[in-house]
Amino acid sequence: MIMVALLALLLGWVTGHALLFLLLVTFGYLVWHLYNLSRLRRWLRKAELGALPVSSGIWGSAFDGIYRLREGSLRRRKRLNRLLKRFYKLAAALPDATVMLGEHDIIEWYNKPAQKLLGLQPSADVGQYIGNLLRHPAFREYLDKGDGDEPIEIPSPEDENTILSVHLVSYGKNRRLLIARDITRLYRLEQMRRDFVADVSHELRTPLTVIAGYLESMADSAEELPGGWQRSVLLMEQQTRRMQHIVTDLLFLSRMENGVQSIGTEKVDVLALLTAIQEDAATLSGDNGHVIGLDVDPDLLIKGNYEELRSVFSNLIFNAVQYTPAGGKIQIRWRRTEQGARFDVHDSGQGIPAHHIPRLTERFYRIDVGRSREKGGTGLGLAIVKHVMNRYQGHLEIDSEIGKGSLFSCYFPAAVLASRVSQSLLKAGS
Repeated sequence: MIMVALLALLLGWVTGHALLFLLLVTFGYLVWHLYNLSRLRRWLRKAELGALPVSSGIWGSAFDGIYRLREGSLRRRKRLNRLLKRFYKLAAALPDATVMLGEHDIIEWYNKPAQKLLGLQPSADVGQYIGNLLRHPAFREYLDKGDGDEPIEIPSPEDENTILSVHLVSYGKNRRLLIARDITRLYRLEQMRRDFVADVSHELRTPLTVIAGYLESMADSAEELPGGWQRSVLLMEQQTRRMQHIVTDLLFLSRMENGVQSIGTEKVDVLALLTAIQEDAATLSGDNGHVIGLDVDPDLLIKGNYEELRSVFSNLIFNAVQYTPAGGKIQIRWRRTEQGARFDVHDSGQGIPAHHIPRLTERFYRIDVGRSREKGGTGLGLAIVKHVMNRYQGHLEIDSEIGKGSLFSCYFPAAVLASRVSQSLLKAGS
């Protein structure tokens, strides 16, 4: 362009019309640009991009750069298409129902098992809100909650006898993956296990009561027994009592698992409950001389089932008494928090090794089997605590260190709490 402008100036100087030649050169240069822009526009508007227009100078470099960008973009697109096809094939081959949810939980894609288990119609339900198609109350609450750490169990909308485990997994931005698995067989096996435990526990209760009664009578008249029988009767009575405790705990768990025992809405006076348990704990401590402190918010109540709450508090407090050395300290606290309320049992015992803590709430799990049997433990106490806390939408936390004691904390949500102050105000107002 510079050479053309210099040539135009030279011709203009020779002919005496320099300005005219400059205007003609400028106009021609502008026309050339507009022509190449038009060629580029036509090429971009084509449905299938063919070969790029050929040009020289600055437009030749521009077309060459666009060509390289297009080729790179095509390679990336082909690679992404291959990955996407592999993903769809993989998801389609999964035996579990898989649904891809976009923004606002709109269905973007699902596989064939989703049609069978969730009742989704082929292609017709794409673009629909998943909550309009799966209307089970538990699922709608789970969907709105947005927290998919734990799956939920719901009946299939296609067959109420089919039980599904539904899990939501977040990925990308405002996207979630819904995975539903048929767990009907596992559910029935678990139901059979619960029924079996409940039936066996119930059947054992009567004969154990009869045996315990006779053994208690024999123990009361131990002086009339032969010398070798006295210790045997005492040991049988202790083991029978332990078996009765196990049966009682198993029945308690079975009632909760089968939904026989409701959470309840009565307002439980936590101060009175913990005071009574503290007295029982002092009796259990006996000659060990444990120092049992009680720090309770007297106005903070719980809406729930009295027996369930007593089981939670007493299991944690009695465990602290049983596993804290003589003369040790046990501190009981009940106070309000920002999220709800917290119940603590802090002891000065020997502590729990870290690798045992994740399994403490398993049924019949014991750190020291021999010591647990010696103390009369059933191995079900913490399992009951965990189960009750789950029913109250709370959770149990365990913090322990060897040589520094243990801290067991129960966190209750604000929804299950009540206030003695509000009750007194209502009475005063009425």
